[in-house]
Parts: sequence; C-alpha cells; structure tokens
Amino acid sequence: MTEKVESQAARSAVASSFARISLVIYLLLIMYASWYPFAGWRDLGLSAFAYLKAPLPHYWTVFDVWTNVAGYLPLGMLMVLALPTSRRWSVYWAIVPATLVGILFSGTMEAVQTFLPTRVASNLDLMTNSAGALLGAVLGAFLRPRFGPDSRLLQLREHWFNREASQGMVVVALWPLAQIYPLSHLFGFGQFTSMLSTWLSDLLEQPVDLQGWITNDIQFTAAQYWLTETIITACGLTGAALTFLILLRKQAPKVQLTLLLIFVTLMTKALATALLFAPDNAFVWLTPGSFGGLLIGGLMLGGLAFAPQLAQRRLAGLCLVITLLLVNIMPDNPYYVETQQTWTQGKFLNFNGVAQFLALLWPFCTLWFLFHPLHRRRAASKNSPQDSR
Repeated sequence: MTEKVESQAARSAVASSFARISLVIYLLLIMYASWYPFAGWRDLGLSAFAYLKAPLPHYWTVFDVWTNVAGYLPLGMLMVLALPTSRRWSVYWAIVPATLVGILFSGTMEAVQTFLPTRVASNLDLMTNSAGALLGAVLGAFLRPRFGPDSRLLQLREHWFNREASQGMVVVALWPLAQIYPLSHLFGFGQFTSMLSTWLSDLLEQPVDLQGWITNDIQFTAAQYWLTETIITACGLTGAALTFLILLRKQAPKVQLTLLLIFVTLMTKALATALLFAPDNAFVWLTPGSFGGLLIGGLMLGGLAFAPQLAQRRLAGLCLVITLLLVNIMPDNPYYVETQQTWTQGKFLNFNGVAQFLALLWPFCTLWFLFHPLHRRRAASKNSPQDSR
C-alpha cells in the first residue's frame, strides 16, 4: 500500500508532457503574434527597454487590456502545469517562477517591438501581460491537483487515449484553433505558395505568382472551383478525424468523441468568422462545395472509423498531402475573394497574423506526428494489454 501511494505521489510530481508540448507551441504563437509581420525593422536610436521609463499610454481601451490579460493567462497556467514538483515544495510555489517567466517573456517581446514600425512597445502591455501570467499561474496551481493520478479526468484520459497520445492530442487540439484564420477553402490549411510569392515579389522587386506559374494561368470554371473545394474539405476533414482516431483505445466512444471534435471545430469556425467579420457572415464558409465535402468526408469516416490504426495513420497522411497539393496549386476562388472584400472586419483583425501562422503550420505538424519513426513503430506494434480490456 505504501509503495502504491509513493508511486502515485511520484506520478503527480511529474510534469504533464501534454502541458510541456502545449507550452512550447504557445510560446511560439505569442512570439509570432508579437512580432508579426516581421518586416520594416528600424533603429530609432532608443534603447530596447526605453519603454519601461516612458509614461503610461494616454489612449487605451478596455478591450486591449483584457486581450493582453487573456493572451498571457494560458502561458502562466501551462507553465505551472509543465513544471515538476516535489514533496518539499508545494505546487503553489510554482506560481513564482511561472509569473517571472511570463514577465521576462513579455518584456522581451515588448523590447523587440521597439524596432518594428507597426508595433509600439508599451509598459501598460507589460503590466497587463504580467497580470495575465500571474492569474494563469494561480489557476494552474489550483487545477494541477485535479489532474493527479486519482482525478476523474486523468482516469478518462488513460481509459480512452493511448499512453503516448500527448503529442497527437496537442496536434488535434490545435485543429479547431486553426479555423480562426479565414481561408478560401474549408480545412484548406498549409497554403504557402501565396506567401512565398509575396516574399519573392518583394525580394526580386517584380510580381511573382507561383500558383499561376504552376497552373500555367489556366482559367478554371466555377464547377472546377466547386469540385476542388469539395475535395479539399473532404480530405481535410478525413485527415484530421483519422489523426484523432489513432489516439483512441478500442474501448473509447470513438464515434461520439469524433462527432464532438467536428462540432466544436465547425462552431469555432462560425464564431471566428462572426468576430472577424459581421455576425451575418458566421456561416458564409458553408458553401455548396464545402457542404458536399463535409458529407463525403463523413461517409469516408463512417467506413474508416474502426479500421486498423496503421491504415488510419497512412490514410490520414495521404488525405493531408492531397489537401496540401490542391491548396497550393489551385488559385484562390475569385468568387470567395470578391465576397471577402465586401465584409466588414471586426476587432479581432490583429490576431490574423498568429492565426495565419497556425493555419499554415498545422498540416505539417500533423504529418510530422503521423510519419515520425517513433510514432510509426508504436502504431505497428501490438496494442497494450490495457487496449484489449
């Protein structure tokens, strides 16, 4: 009995691998959001930390303050969940280093913004970001015991998900968040040709259109755009859902959990569209092509939900590769572009940079997870005894 208690205490002291991976990704997202668009660097002759002695800004809004607090709250929480603890040190001691890391990280982000023309280093931002990190650290210290070995949540996690599912769970959790950035195709992530065309145009000082060069400036019909959107939506849905399914054990309610994931993702898409633009445009992305893709993707998942995990892994990778090829070869739907220009953009426009970064990288992170040698070996091995219960 004593050994069992000691084992549980040791497990509770070990930091969550899910939290560690999420923390690294969230730090990268904050960095990208703080320094976007990474252009026009200049030196005004000021110290990087001159903003610390500057007077408080005269013009600020409650929205900006709460946005800064909310942006750093997950950072403090993930930091506490990622830090290891011991018997000598209570989990509440982790609040101190987590808050200090949040302050130092925010201070560094603001210091670098001194050299960006589209950004303004602000001591008010530093204070509100630090407050968010502190609140997040307190919340993380309160929640961490609830994730212990005896918690209902961890028992469900171990009962439904594979032991090595932490990295895949992070990838799947980012799928709904990747919907925030407005795309010309539903689930059409990983479009890098247009961004690369812009960079090459600036570098060569002449217009470069990689998509036009690949397609030889072919004029596509409305039916072809419709078919392309259907394929992209169906393959994107199938690839993401199969990635989620390979994380689940045999006894998990696979159908219910997958439907819940898809529902949350589509509602996130609708909410983000309503916030970025007008509420009347919340479901403007649900075009005939995307609706057909959702139906076809649902039919594909109905036949693959209980296929062997190795087959699901390979098919998920194939679907994501097809999506990547199509979104980078096909030009943007001109009907969608024309409609988007008529929308009224809302307050969350400033989040487009980090949202675009997430939408660009998500399929590549997922492919890395699907085809990493270690993950493939685990998928090819026999199920653990717990899977056969």
